[in-house]
Amino acid sequence: MARELSHRADIRSEIMEINLGPHHPSTHGVFRAIVELDGEKVLNCTPYLGYLHRGYEKTCENKKYHQVIPLTERCDYMGASSNSLAYCLTIEKMLGLEVPERAQVIRVIMAELSRIFSHLFWLGTHGHDIGAMTPLFYMLREREEIMNLFELTAGGRLMPTYIRIGGLARDLEDGFVEKLKAFTDHFDTRVDEYEILLTKNAIYMDRTQGIGFLSLDKAIQLGVSGPMIRASGKSWDIRKSEPYCGYERYDFDIPVERGCDVYSRYLVRVAEMRQSNRILKQAIKLLPEGPIRTVAPGKTFPPQEDIYTKMEALIHHFMLVVDGVKLPVGDCYQCIESPRGELGCYIVSDGGPNPYRLKWRAPAFVNLQTLAEMTRGCFFADLIAILSSIDIVLAEVDR
Repeated sequence: MARELSHRADIRSEIMEINLGPHHPSTHGVFRAIVELDGEKVLNCTPYLGYLHRGYEKTCENKKYHQVIPLTERCDYMGASSNSLAYCLTIEKMLGLEVPERAQVIRVIMAELSRIFSHLFWLGTHGHDIGAMTPLFYMLREREEIMNLFELTAGGRLMPTYIRIGGLARDLEDGFVEKLKAFTDHFDTRVDEYEILLTKNAIYMDRTQGIGFLSLDKAIQLGVSGPMIRASGKSWDIRKSEPYCGYERYDFDIPVERGCDVYSRYLVRVAEMRQSNRILKQAIKLLPEGPIRTVAPGKTFPPQEDIYTKMEALIHHFMLVVDGVKLPVGDCYQCIESPRGELGCYIVSDGGPNPYRLKWRAPAFVNLQTLAEMTRGCFFADLIAILSSIDIVLAEVDR
């Protein structure tokens, strides 16, 4: 409803309410926001969700536990391996499975490659949203190298579906480690190139510094995590606070900025790419020989080669496919540090082969609550930069 802002009869003074999205390039597909404007000034911004509703959590209740793995990666296709890792860690926690050392290190490699993969695409599209087209071409160059690594070992490029309950689908292919080492050797230099394009770019700094302010207190109140809370001054990373997959053995820093703005979120994510590359270099040196899957008949699938030569393996494989693994009655929550923050999986089991209930704590969905807080009082053009700085993936928001 229109509200009078001026007593001058010759000037229109009502509040303008406009649709931003859902089909608009700057909203990245299917996100819609109702924006209230006073001229160019944003008074309020209300996100409207549900345009990509996949019913993921309900679907999982009708799938056997091992059938859920491909669905997890479709929630966040930018950090696919992180999603399947969170899910498999939850199942393993309930079953009490110990994952072999080699599989643990490979999981770290896949998770950190996914983190770089996600941040690369974010940085390219974020720059594009603000008007810098060149960075996207740079980011796609390195992103293609990572997809080639995924394809080499897992077969899939965007969604590898490589992590399994108890370990991995298969061992690394010949040449993977050498190609990964070549990538890590030159990646820091490539990040230097990204920073040349943006970090001291006067136009980029003017568009991002002091824009989208989110105080630490407000971030904590809203449950924000990941690069967003670290850009508001909080040194918090689940890989450090609640280590999983042996992260306590890796030497890396938690990038923190205190500007609480769009520019600080950019700096944090760029620094995180460098830290992920640092972890990858250590993982290559730590990678041991050995099995890549726990041997637990009735809980994990036997090696593929054993199915063709051993009757017991064939029977165990058949029974798992038909009946599925049965978790003990109870519930469990496991979280990891995804590219967007705290990604949590909560499973309730009634002892059957399907989850009785599965809740997915999607960091993009939680972080999106900050949009109204950060955009009030800003200009409409700044709203695009602020939305981009949250780094949402709509499949995860509308899971």
